[in-house]
Amino acid sequence: MDGTTTETSKLEQLWQLTAISDVTLQMVVMWVVIAVLFYMGVYKKYEPLLLIPIAFGALLANLPTEGLINPPVGDHAGGLYYYISKGVDYEIFPPLIFLGVGALTDFGPLIANPRMLLLGAAAQFGVFATFLGATLIGFTAMEAGAIGIIGGADGPTSIFLANKLAPHLLAPIAVAAYSYMALVPMLQPPIMRALTTEQERKIRMKSLRQVSRLEKLIFAGMVTIVVILLVPAASALIGMLMLGNFLRESLVAERLTKAAQNELINVVTIFLGTSVGITMTGERFLNAGTLKILALGVVAFGIATACGVLMAKLMNLFSANKINPLIGSAGVSAVPMAARVSQVEGQRADPGNFLLMHAMGPNVAGVIGTAVVAGYFIAWFS
Repeated sequence: MDGTTTETSKLEQLWQLTAISDVTLQMVVMWVVIAVLFYMGVYKKYEPLLLIPIAFGALLANLPTEGLINPPVGDHAGGLYYYISKGVDYEIFPPLIFLGVGALTDFGPLIANPRMLLLGAAAQFGVFATFLGATLIGFTAMEAGAIGIIGGADGPTSIFLANKLAPHLLAPIAVAAYSYMALVPMLQPPIMRALTTEQERKIRMKSLRQVSRLEKLIFAGMVTIVVILLVPAASALIGMLMLGNFLRESLVAERLTKAAQNELINVVTIFLGTSVGITMTGERFLNAGTLKILALGVVAFGIATACGVLMAKLMNLFSANKINPLIGSAGVSAVPMAARVSQVEGQRADPGNFLLMHAMGPNVAGVIGTAVVAGYFIAWFS
């Protein structure tokens, strides 16, 4: 009898050492959500560089972990992600992502055809329309601003703005932003086809002129000066974006350019994604507000796409040099995926039509536009 009691006691001690009893129903439900994110990232290859870190961070958030996210107590250090997440809290990671994006981006198509700035600007109507819609269904103005930026299809900017205006909504906003960026090839084509005729989709645009290195350097400097003078709150994003681009176009800082394009952006992407995922606890994510944000994200993205296409059609009324309206959809800043969608849809109508470089103009204009709108919201509500 004593031996049996001792064995039972040891089993109880072993059980108490585990965390199985701490698993909750909310955690199990979140495992299903996480499985969907993994499926989208791994098997469907939708934005895997961000969705996989976000999903894995969410998995860690929905397990009874120790030494991972706990704050410091007395002389005891905090958990690993208590410190790593400071890169989001202190708004370090998104600007560093922009540094890498700038180093990867060629602004030549935009410089060669400056009219494309209007298409990038038109896509921002989706942001403001969703801002108004979010306020009408009960979100505060600051929450609505953070939600509306999803329409810009720019993940780092969405995270940056959410952390400024509505940090409690960071997880659903980030997931919505990156999920809809990943679904660009599915979400945009029906809108593009519905708003254009077959004849419009067959429009062939004139070849772009060659842009000199000096023009690109001047452009990076001028955008930095003008945007920061007009919207100082966008300084961190625009400054890092144009620093990365200036390094690229200078052609004399190859090591720095490659570091920004590869090691820096890759490391920061891992930390940013997992830091966002670590906030996706069941308590924060499984509520009616999250469903509203996901729905508003689709609306924002749809309106942004439609406004870009419609702006191109409007510009054609006053121009002899016609624009293929399909490239208007690339005004959202999902670089370069949205530009590729314009190319694919154009070749469906005319296999000999090549729109990719033309679409890159509004695509990179959208990056600048979304950063400016984010700065506007920060200035307005801070």
